[in-house]
Amino acid sequence: MATIFSKIVAGEIPCYKVFETDRCLAFLDINPVVRGHVLCIPKQEVDYIFDLDDDLFCELHLFAKRVAKGLKKVCPCIKVGEAVVGIDVPHTHIHLMPLNKPGDLNFAHHVEMSADELRELAARIGAAIE
Repeated sequence: MATIFSKIVAGEIPCYKVFETDRCLAFLDINPVVRGHVLCIPKQEVDYIFDLDDDLFCELHLFAKRVAKGLKKVCPCIKVGEAVVGIDVPHTHIHLMPLNKPGDLNFAHHVEMSADELRELAARIGAAIE
């Protein structure tokens, strides 16, 4: 059975797309921990990040690095944090979050954003990626 992320990749479920390549996709989390919370996934459905083949593992991390640089240009922060949890959705994903204080990487906290705010932010981050 396909995961929600595989359905997003297939275009069956919409997302606030930030950036994509042939093998990776970045989109905004619809329940963000902080403004600018981005998910980076391989388009191939693999549950556990350490089960990715070496090439895709490296490609996903380099993709996330590229997205993080664009994210930092748009969302003022000290650093962009990275987290890999992998419990809630059985499809490898990297969380990228703008951080200004240690508590910003707290999955128990969420911020409210409207669909228009998410759409505009996704476009701005995508435009900032080189």
